[in-house]
Amino acid sequence: MKKLNKIVAAILTGAVMTGCNDLNTQPQGSTITADQKAEVVRLDPAKAEASVSGLTAMLTSFGLLSGGASSDLQSDIGIPTLFIQMEMRGQDMYSIDHGYNWYNGAQTMTDGINNTQGAYNVWGYSYKFIRASNEIIASTKSAVESTENTKDIMTGKFYAAQGYGFRAFAYFYLAQSYQFTYKGNEQALCVPILTEENSDKAAVEGAPRATVQQVYDLILSDLDTAIKCLDNNNAGAGKGKYFISKAAAHGLRARVNLVMNRWAEAAADAQAAIAAAGAPLSIEEAGKPGFNVIDEHNWIWGIKVAETDRVVTTGICNFPSHMGSFSNGYATAVGAWKWISATLYAKIPTTDVRKGWWLDSEGNSVNLTAAQLAYLKEKRASARVQVKFAPYKDELDTGTNASDIPMMRVEEMYLILAEAQGMLDPATGKETLVNFVQTYRDPAYTLDASTSEAVQNAVWNQRRIELWGEGLAYYDLLRLKKGIDRVGTGTPATCEYRIAADDPVLIYPIPESEVQVNSQISQKENVLGGIRPTPYQK
Repeated sequence: MKKLNKIVAAILTGAVMTGCNDLNTQPQGSTITADQKAEVVRLDPAKAEASVSGLTAMLTSFGLLSGGASSDLQSDIGIPTLFIQMEMRGQDMYSIDHGYNWYNGAQTMTDGINNTQGAYNVWGYSYKFIRASNEIIASTKSAVESTENTKDIMTGKFYAAQGYGFRAFAYFYLAQSYQFTYKGNEQALCVPILTEENSDKAAVEGAPRATVQQVYDLILSDLDTAIKCLDNNNAGAGKGKYFISKAAAHGLRARVNLVMNRWAEAAADAQAAIAAAGAPLSIEEAGKPGFNVIDEHNWIWGIKVAETDRVVTTGICNFPSHMGSFSNGYATAVGAWKWISATLYAKIPTTDVRKGWWLDSEGNSVNLTAAQLAYLKEKRASARVQVKFAPYKDELDTGTNASDIPMMRVEEMYLILAEAQGMLDPATGKETLVNFVQTYRDPAYTLDASTSEAVQNAVWNQRRIELWGEGLAYYDLLRLKKGIDRVGTGTPATCEYRIAADDPVLIYPIPESEVQVNSQISQKENVLGGIRPTPYQK
């Protein structure tokens, strides 16, 4: 009997995590077909809500890749694990090099081999989202194709938009992780494309790697459909920011267009996201730890975490434990803090409120209260430890690590707008960037830039500061073809690398487990990734 393609088998045999019985089973318990699901949703669009809620729950499900709630893989915490993993692969954030750092493989870059957990993480999470999204897309097709605007149809369109938006989000992760950036690599092999249309065939025959161009074409098509479904649609009114809104869909497409160097389109999408979102944090609001509550006005999209979620009840297997400096977890208990690189910290002017997002050389920050400073001194936090992310309910040393986690903030959209405009007209991009920074972060900010490249680099530096720790920095290095330079950053000597922008070690190989079961992927073509680089010799 032929082995099934592993990722396809997951699509065909698994239900969408939480609450899917409403849509996936008949009252008698037998599994229903895709056509039957579509008919159920046509008659009662609310039936799709359980599947979509399951999709959002997957964002921070513990043990999703490693055996469920009883897993002992303490970094298997959903999409937030990718945020930390990819940040640690870059040059602006580091931690200690020992066994209590669950992301040490990314920092040392020993995870570039096809049988490592790091190489599998992006793959595993992404294809689980694709599987779940495909089921939602299949069951909501009639609503998408309908020209009616009844309440039921518009509800169906809203849920369809979640399927298309999350699928685009997952493929975007894959495209950036398993092949070099879009521009100049359009015809390079990327990842298999699995949709609601080809899953049955792929289960028998396997699925070949599509080109980078083909994957990005699907991503744009999915986002176009999601935005179309969300236009003039009030069905999402009152829904939490853990759903994809019109602002989030435009924000996702702005990110994609930026990678593709489609500057006019990126600017237009960023402007649309800004128009549909709240205002950035003010200087006063940014002058204290935060980034832990999804209802903040500057959040566009985020992960909602409940105290009862398994990722929280584990105690230490969650984002605040691995990342935080104020809660009970790996950072405070065993010193696995997250530091900003010395070279980036030095670039931040003292007039910039974000300087206080990290401790200074004396272990202080003007953004902190006396109680917060005393707590950090007791825990022996050192210079450049992050104090950007507040603990749950702002309670020091809390063991309830249920902080919400940002997926997209409006500040990012201003930075995308400035870069895209700057690539079309440097003066316009410069003006947008200066106005943003002066208004919301540093009133003394000035910029001497007259070329597109200079504006782009200025935006990049602002992104490195503003979005630090939010999972975007490594992908910026790839799309801008910067390579990695950790020399002088403070990172452990065993991880002090200089890596060229075209070094294969920067890109993950297709996981060995997939190559073994997918007859249409050849090991001969799986040439990216590589062994640990040689540390810089002083």
